[in-house]
Amino acid sequence: MPKTKREHPKEKVNLHRQNRHRERYDFKLLTENCPELAQFVRPNPYGDDSIDFFNPDAVLMLNKALLNHYYNITNWSIPAGYLCPPIPGRADYIHHLADLLGSSNHGDIPGGDQIRCLDIGVGANCVYPIIGIKEYGWSFVGAEIDPVAIESARKIVDSNPILTGKVELRLQINPRNIFEGVIKKGEYFDLSICNPPFHASAAMAQAGTLRKLNNLSSKKITKPHLNFGGQQGELWCEGGELRFVKEMVFQSKQFKESCFWFSSLISKESNLKQIYAFLKIVEATQVRTIPMGQGNKLSRVVTWTFLAKAEQIKWATEKWRY
Repeated sequence: MPKTKREHPKEKVNLHRQNRHRERYDFKLLTENCPELAQFVRPNPYGDDSIDFFNPDAVLMLNKALLNHYYNITNWSIPAGYLCPPIPGRADYIHHLADLLGSSNHGDIPGGDQIRCLDIGVGANCVYPIIGIKEYGWSFVGAEIDPVAIESARKIVDSNPILTGKVELRLQINPRNIFEGVIKKGEYFDLSICNPPFHASAAMAQAGTLRKLNNLSSKKITKPHLNFGGQQGELWCEGGELRFVKEMVFQSKQFKESCFWFSSLISKESNLKQIYAFLKIVEATQVRTIPMGQGNKLSRVVTWTFLAKAEQIKWATEKWRY
């Protein structure tokens, strides 16, 4: 017998107003578009249709259904063990950056493939380009240090017509470099986006996963189980999020005329003070922090530019007027 019915809000108000995932998942609709999802859908203890979010196969199939229904992606898969990202949160990042561009363009969000985005760490899933192309028609360059991830992303691009001609994938040969070796001479980007590795070691990544699963589960869990997957470089790197973003900030100055807005997702609020200090050292002309929330999780995107106000106006006038 189901537990006492919980009252659910009609909308997830923490998500961006343009996010297609503000309402609760409609599993009936999703299984109509992706019949393979049906085998994972069961009533939860409250009698609502849901999936077991501890089951990586179920999470993978939910993502396939969401990408099919909302983003016209008919062929999507990732290698075993690679990150299977939560789609609503990824969509929020894209929509907030669209607003950022709009704020530099008299409130009008520029669309079309003349808007060029650099995705640092595109991953095997290629999710940020998928959302940005569907929602705004932007074009993307996806950079990645992992050849397996690049090949997976390339298969996704090549097998989905909506992505054809709008995503270029580039392997970063030197893992110490973030922009050098990816941004070509004379090339420009309107946005640079990144979801940096959060943890400083594999052990810390496992411990973090264990805490998350125990918070979600009513049972004590002693063995980490990555329901969303993740490889080194996706989940952890030496020095963790703070060191990665520090390197990104300092390296971004070399390409200060190549990109209008640099940005990075920041999961740990305690890192912000030091990140702001790094941005002051490199003399960013403008820094904005955009709060984001999904469920009980709070995060934010830190954005920065080196362009003076007159340069920003010139950029928007010359590149975004059509």
